[in-house]
Amino acid sequence: MTDSTSLPRVAIIGCGGTITSRGTGPLDTMDYPEFGAKLSVEDVLRAIPETASVARAVLVPFREVSSSAITMQDWFALRTTIRRMAAEQPDLAGFVILHGTATLEETAFFLDLTLSLEQPVVLVGAQRPLSAVGSDAPMNVIAALRTAAAPQSRGRGVLVVLNDEISSARDVVKTHTLRVQTFRSADFGPLGVVDPDGVFYYRRNEAREVDPTLPAFTAVPDDAVLPRVDILYSYIGADGTLVQACVAAGARGIVCAGLAPGMPAKAERDAYERARRDGVALVQCTRAASGRVANRRALRENGWIAGNSLSPQKARILLALALSQTSDLEVLRALFGRY
Repeated sequence: MTDSTSLPRVAIIGCGGTITSRGTGPLDTMDYPEFGAKLSVEDVLRAIPETASVARAVLVPFREVSSSAITMQDWFALRTTIRRMAAEQPDLAGFVILHGTATLEETAFFLDLTLSLEQPVVLVGAQRPLSAVGSDAPMNVIAALRTAAAPQSRGRGVLVVLNDEISSARDVVKTHTLRVQTFRSADFGPLGVVDPDGVFYYRRNEAREVDPTLPAFTAVPDDAVLPRVDILYSYIGADGTLVQACVAAGARGIVCAGLAPGMPAKAERDAYERARRDGVALVQCTRAASGRVANRRALRENGWIAGNSLSPQKARILLALALSQTSDLEVLRALFGRY
């Protein structure tokens, strides 16, 4: 029998989402967001008693909401909570954040950019509510706890764990609305796996290595209000209407989820050029599911920033943080080349 006092201590922070949801019945895997109930982190752990054999949980209530309701202010509050606990309880092996899958990848990337901890921070969600037959929530929670408690997870930053895979906060995106294997890193694959006999890593996220010549986002204050950055999706027939609307709304940056390999529709270009002349930073990403947007000649000569292999939603986070520190085009380009 496992001596619980010898198990590592792991903080579990509840942010809501499917993983903390109770549906209207055991077959409800669809209507629960609107008609079910959110559980506290205490209730979740009570429903998964097997967690007690993996780690000593330190329960931290935060938000019991759908991840569609998470805000940037919540991100800063979450970062504050993690920093405070890491300072006050240095014996914590790591942190697990229960989070809805709709925006999990965005919260993970923000924290990865703005935290600097040796302890791992692991975000975990589920595709089926805790009350459903065949819910993936119990095993995902257990896998996340095992990952956060593993010594080999230290120094790897913010991680995402679902379906027995450990992914980089930078690379992973949600790829399916319903399937449990929804989180994928299409270009580079997972960092490692959580198998029955242990936690195993096979690669590192080299983009996490600090470049001292570039702005550091760990210093962004907790009460910061990040500049507005919008995302626009390109398609046949798209014109400049939405570009103009973003500028009128006060956007300091726009991420173009452009036609592959990374370009706006022809009718959008004049509006984007006017926005650039007005001081709006423009990042070119792609609506394609994978692949880099390289810093090609047309982008360089026209004052755009190449989005690299970041998804549009992650490029938005990096650009907002960057614009809170600088508006220098070459620095912004270097940041996107780095991350």
